[in-house]
Amino acid sequence: MTDAELVILSLIAEQARHGYEIEQSIEKRGMRERTEIGFSSIYYLLKKLETKGLIEGQLEEAERGPARKVYHATPAGREALHDAMLEALSVPQSRNSRLMLAVGNLPAVSPAEALAALQQYRDSLTERLAHVEGRWEAQRPLPYFVDALFEYSVTMIQAERGWIEQFIQKLEEQSG
Repeated sequence: MTDAELVILSLIAEQARHGYEIEQSIEKRGMRERTEIGFSSIYYLLKKLETKGLIEGQLEEAERGPARKVYHATPAGREALHDAMLEALSVPQSRNSRLMLAVGNLPAVSPAEALAALQQYRDSLTERLAHVEGRWEAQRPLPYFVDALFEYSVTMIQAERGWIEQFIQKLEEQSG
């Protein structure tokens, strides 16, 4: 099961939701910071999870407008989510990144180009950190597990930015 499928399944297992409510929860919790899941892919993923028997959709009348399909987790879906969460909590995942690919092939660019690109990367991390911290602050208080998601993201961005700053310094010393 993909991370995007797990996001959708977890939100539905938490409470029955229709597609737009899922989108709102993803946006509110900043889940796009951690998982690649686009608005347009939500309905595709719902259909996929329904086909696998992990969720069921039922048309429910809305107060205004047409009926909406509301999704509920099936027992098989709850079991799959349970197993996936235990695995995710107990097995470290590798963090392959294009950044490490580029660092491993640094001689392919000039030192000046590398420095400029890394400084741009650092600046982008600083912007992302401000964005995540702003979203986190705007939504407080949060349930402890949602708060932990933001805290983890902030900690990881700060750590990566610190590493980039040190690497920029080493590169400047090497080329200076």
